[in-house]
Amino acid sequence: MPDQRRTAREVLALVTDDGSFTELPPPARESRPDGPLGWQGYDASRARAAERTGEEESVVCGTATVGGTRAVLIAFEFGFLGGSLGERTGDRLEGAYAHAREHRLPVVPLIATGGSRMQEGMVALTQLQRVARQSALTRAAGLPQIAVLRDPTTGGGWATLGAGADVVLALPGVQVGFAGSRVRPPDADPAAYTAEAQLAAGAADAVVQPEDLKGTLGRWLRLLSGTDDRTSPAPLPAPVPAALAATDLPATGWAAVQRARSPKRPRAGAYLDAYFTTRVHIGGDRCGGTDPDGILCGFGAHQGRTVAFAAQTGTGTRPAGYRTAARLIRLADRLGVPVLTLVDTPGAANDAEAERQGAGAAIAEVFGAVAGARVPVTTLVIGEGGSGGALALAAPDNTWATPDSYFSVIAPELAAAILKRPQEEIENTADQLRIRPQDLVELGVIRGIVRNSGQGGAP
Repeated sequence: MPDQRRTAREVLALVTDDGSFTELPPPARESRPDGPLGWQGYDASRARAAERTGEEESVVCGTATVGGTRAVLIAFEFGFLGGSLGERTGDRLEGAYAHAREHRLPVVPLIATGGSRMQEGMVALTQLQRVARQSALTRAAGLPQIAVLRDPTTGGGWATLGAGADVVLALPGVQVGFAGSRVRPPDADPAAYTAEAQLAAGAADAVVQPEDLKGTLGRWLRLLSGTDDRTSPAPLPAPVPAALAATDLPATGWAAVQRARSPKRPRAGAYLDAYFTTRVHIGGDRCGGTDPDGILCGFGAHQGRTVAFAAQTGTGTRPAGYRTAARLIRLADRLGVPVLTLVDTPGAANDAEAERQGAGAAIAEVFGAVAGARVPVTTLVIGEGGSGGALALAAPDNTWATPDSYFSVIAPELAAAILKRPQEEIENTADQLRIRPQDLVELGVIRGIVRNSGQGGAP
């Protein structure tokens, strides 16, 4: 049996603090002989499954602490009829989610299922609607859901409890996909139905080794639980003293551009390292794409509070990056977590593939997420602020800038080209655009300049 094929009790022991698990009492249900369809031999199959596994159903539900944070855990027992969902499974899942909402606890499904139970027909399939409803109610209550994908995670269990969670963690090498191994096309590439493939497609956030699962899950739960903070904005991050350029402001617009493009100035990773004591990253847009080179998104701890971050890395942000940022902002807003955005891009990726991937719609998602956020959004421009691809992440009336930055309606080179000016006019064009940090303050575009003093917070 591979590591991922642990029983429900074994995986609960793997992730929970010693002695903390308390099983929730299963709801009572009177079922007709051989289930809702009267499937001959179904009761005998369930009895054999119970004898073999020691469980009465395909899920074990209860409360426990994980790294000190209390949660409701739902552990699937694959040995009980393939971890399949039936009406009794639905009863237990509904009861677990209701308990989570009543006691304001996060929900952690530890999934290992082959899908809906054939012996119960459409009655089994409709349990997915019950699960989706419970998940939606829990989401509306502002409680996080963190799924762990075990082997296998297929069918409706993946399409509801798994892919429908706020954060998706997976064990390495496990089978993940809507289609199980026995119902796929015979020529289907098995590599497409793995945790690693789902991570690459933006449907999972991380692949975690079994020995690291408890620590990783504990960090996520600490950061996302009990975080409602809808009035206090995130403090601005202090730049990294060791990497700082001179603290004077750029004398000209072109000097501002050169400074923002300098390889010596601190980048997003340096700011995040200095700002957070610990952080976790979400990965992917849930639409088939990722942009790890263009934007970093996740949650971190700063001075004892949770802050969400979306940080551009100095490259052209791709559509998947914008959709990931929008996903992050919407999740933070639902959980009551303030958001920090770091702007640093020459502009949105504008190649043909970016257009085919829906660049305009993806940027619109971010504009909408920022505009609609009920939690405070704070922005620091740390490098290039290239047109709408940068502005989408900027908080109206709460954007600041470092001396190593500029913000422009268009890059000076492109502005000169549009105006049919010779190359030697690029520097003058940069001045005319008034893109220096001090110009932006005077124009009312930003609130102020965060000087590179090594101290956080607004000046």
